[in-house]
Amino acid sequence: MSRTTDRRGGRSDAPRVVVVDDSPFMRGLIGDLLTDAGVAVVGEAGDGAEALSVVAETRPDVVTMDVEMPGMGGIEAVGRLMAETPTPVLMLSAHTAEGADVTFEALERGAVDFFAKPGGEVSTGVSREADRLVEAVRSVADADLEAATRDRRPRSAPTTGSASDVDLAEPLTAVVGASTGGPKAVERVLSALPMTDCRVLVVQHMPEAFTPRFAERLDSASAYDVREATDGDRIGAGEALVAPGGSHMRVGSYRAGRLRVKLVDEDAVGGDAPSVTPSVDVTMRSAAETVSDPLVGVILTGMGDDGSVGIRAMAEAGARTVAQSEDTCVVYGMPKRAVGTGAVDSVCDLDDVAGAILGGAA
Repeated sequence: MSRTTDRRGGRSDAPRVVVVDDSPFMRGLIGDLLTDAGVAVVGEAGDGAEALSVVAETRPDVVTMDVEMPGMGGIEAVGRLMAETPTPVLMLSAHTAEGADVTFEALERGAVDFFAKPGGEVSTGVSREADRLVEAVRSVADADLEAATRDRRPRSAPTTGSASDVDLAEPLTAVVGASTGGPKAVERVLSALPMTDCRVLVVQHMPEAFTPRFAERLDSASAYDVREATDGDRIGAGEALVAPGGSHMRVGSYRAGRLRVKLVDEDAVGGDAPSVTPSVDVTMRSAAETVSDPLVGVILTGMGDDGSVGIRAMAEAGARTVAQSEDTCVVYGMPKRAVGTGAVDSVCDLDDVAGAILGGAA
């Protein structure tokens, strides 16, 4: 039976949420955390099939969807939901490599973002991350669902040595930052980036159990050799590194087209501590200070203001700067803040970002 509730307890403009989890304990805990923060919980469901009924009845702004459930699980439910009652979905998954695999599949089916539950499927650890959960729910409520579900399949990856290769006059380094909606956006950009004398650094807000799998997906989708960064890692032309969750990625040195990164924790950053780890600002600022050849900074979809300081530092160092357009962003937060600095050279649709990285040479 569908379960609707009236635990609104917030402002009239509060997001209306349906909580889906097979554990009554977790439904109650998540519902209480959201209600205490002023979010309106208007329904609950114990599996995917029940969720479809509750969502159709309550028409919420957001659905928090557990991944692993008996009967119809979260992945199938997301696909059905997008077909029957399109609604922004925040996936709640285990903080594990296995959780990462199924979460990426859910994102492919139309989920907007995910929240990695600390401590496993059923745990009070979520309480320690209440602020992050509430922020994620509010962000997903503001997401552009059309942008999130548009063109779900990435472009085919260009192959090395194909006609799509591009000759550049000088070595190029690109730093790409993203958050909410970023996994699919970054994959689309890298899959469209022709093989050339370019090295790429990717900073995606994502927990440490998820970034190795994200790097593998990017490696499969693009012509570039993509891997998760390790401390002291070096890359050259046609290679890319993904900042690992839980660490900041700095450019440690650059010489003759070879770039070396250093991984540092939050305490080692100094100055104003970033609000997220990994931080786009940290990587971009270090690239601006270190890379002597042409440099480009890119801010893609995401919530918050991470990247705005870094993009300004890159512009001041003479780098080209690019931001994704509002029309193609899932959440126009990070690009908006970057554009607001006055340091962005070009604003373009997602499918034009790869060309913008290469300065129109693509």
